[in-house]
Amino acid sequence: MRASFVRRAGQSGQATVEFAIACLVLLPMFIALPLLGKLLDMMQATESASRYVAFEGAARNSASSWKSDAELSAEVRRRFFSSSGAPIKTGDTAGDFTAHRNPMWSDHAGRPLLKSFEDDVKVDTQIQGKNAIAAAKLHADSLKLPDQNWYQGQVTVKIANVEGFAPFDTINLASTRRTVLLADAWTARNLAMVRGRIEDAALLYPIGQVAGLVDALGQTPTLVFDPALKVGNFDWDLVPCDRLIGGC
Repeated sequence: MRASFVRRAGQSGQATVEFAIACLVLLPMFIALPLLGKLLDMMQATESASRYVAFEGAARNSASSWKSDAELSAEVRRRFFSSSGAPIKTGDTAGDFTAHRNPMWSDHAGRPLLKSFEDDVKVDTQIQGKNAIAAAKLHADSLKLPDQNWYQGQVTVKIANVEGFAPFDTINLASTRRTVLLADAWTARNLAMVRGRIEDAALLYPIGQVAGLVDALGQTPTLVFDPALKVGNFDWDLVPCDRLIGGC
C-alpha cells in the first residue's frame, strides 16, 4: 500500500504539465485559424472587386466613356475594402483611419492587414478589340459599332505581414484576381440608337441614302401612290403578320 501511494504522489501534477505543454503547441494554431479566415475573406473581396471592375467596363464601353484605373481603384477601395457600411457615392475615397477600415481585417494585436488603401489596393484594366460576332467586324465602320469589346479587370491586394508571428511575419502575401468579359458589339443605349445605326449604314440600308427623294415622291396625289410612300414609316416593334404562326 505504501509503495502504491508513493507512486501516486510522484505522478501528481503530471496532467497539468501536459496540458500546459499542449497549450503552448496549440496556441499558434488558435491564433492562425482566425487569421486564415480573415485572409480568405480578403481574397473573396478581391474576387468580387475584379468582377465589379469588369462589369463596370462592359457597362461604360467605348460607345460612352471608359473609367480610368485611378477612378476604379478609388471606387474599389471604398466599396469593397473599406467598412461594410460605406455609402455608394461618386468621388468617395477610403482613408487610412479606423472609421473607414473593416474591423475584421486586423491581426491578433489589432494591427490592420491593409496598412494603406492607396498603396495596397490596385486596379489594372486592359481593353482590346475582339468583336463578339463576325458581322460586327465586317460592318463595324458602317454601323458605327465599337471595336474595343474585350475587357479585363484585375485587382491586386497586398496584405500586411503579421509581426512576430512566423511564418506570416515574412510571407509578403498578395492576392490577385482577374475577370474578363467579351461585350456584344451591338450594344446600344436604346432603340433609337439601333435604328440610327442601321439607317445610316449605306451598305446595309441603301434606300436610306435616297430617303429625301422618296419622301418627296410620296407627297404626290394618292392616286399615283396609294398609300403615300415614306422611307422608314414602319413600327420597329411590330412583327409582320407573315412571320406569325397562322400567317396574315
